[in-house]
Amino acid sequence: MQSNVISSAETFAANRAVGAVRFDVHLKDGATRRRELHESGSLRVRFPSPEQQGLSAVFVNTAGGIAGGDRFDIDIAANDGAHLTVTTAAAEKIYRSHGPDAQVNIALRAGADARLAWLPQETILFDRARVARRIDIDLSGNASLLLCEIVVFGRAAMGEVMTQGAFIDRWRMRIDGKLVFAETVRLNGDIAAKLARRAVAGGGVAIGTALIVPGDEAIVARIREVSDTFGAEVGISAWNGFAMARFCAQDAARLRADMMKVLERVSPSGLPRLWLN
Repeated sequence: MQSNVISSAETFAANRAVGAVRFDVHLKDGATRRRELHESGSLRVRFPSPEQQGLSAVFVNTAGGIAGGDRFDIDIAANDGAHLTVTTAAAEKIYRSHGPDAQVNIALRAGADARLAWLPQETILFDRARVARRIDIDLSGNASLLLCEIVVFGRAAMGEVMTQGAFIDRWRMRIDGKLVFAETVRLNGDIAAKLARRAVAGGGVAIGTALIVPGDEAIVARIREVSDTFGAEVGISAWNGFAMARFCAQDAARLRADMMKVLERVSPSGLPRLWLN
């Protein structure tokens, strides 16, 4: 006789949000156009307006946020010669988990002479959020990449503090198949206490990274021209053919403003409109 009793684990799994988007763009008649697009679950991508040469894409999470046990997969390819800018409709919120990690997997690929900008708005972690994110980047040797990621540990302006939780962030970048950048950030347990340490964040509650490929000392000098106006602590350097600016701040709004200054100086197509709202 079959049991009709549904376990709490089965109920939890049935209520998890799962979303996936896979698409690529290509160059057609001198303009970037969408080619194949596959969407599933609560993740959607929209292309708000036609552009003369490049193309913009905006991700929307219809689930309204990410919670423990959710899974989102993103796979984007800018084929040879295509120009693509990707952002999000709003900051992504990651809510508390009752156990399992949320999973976010992002794959970015750019072909010969392609230009790809991955510029999502902030990722905000609430207290007891648990998330494991993976970003894999594969570039042709003469492709261009501009990547920006901001992570906020609790909304300080709302009096919220992320005291406990888990944040695992794994980045890997390959150029012509060769691994040129790899890092994994792992914060687990008492995150507030760890962020308070001088060697970690010195009390900062927001971190940000801008990755620019190709990048050299000329790019670094261009960013440093405005570094005196930054409110966040910043480190800027170039190596292995790319440049990077990294921020740590006690105020997420200040860090966002600093990041916008960086993007304005290094982005060929300027900031996405949604960043200016």
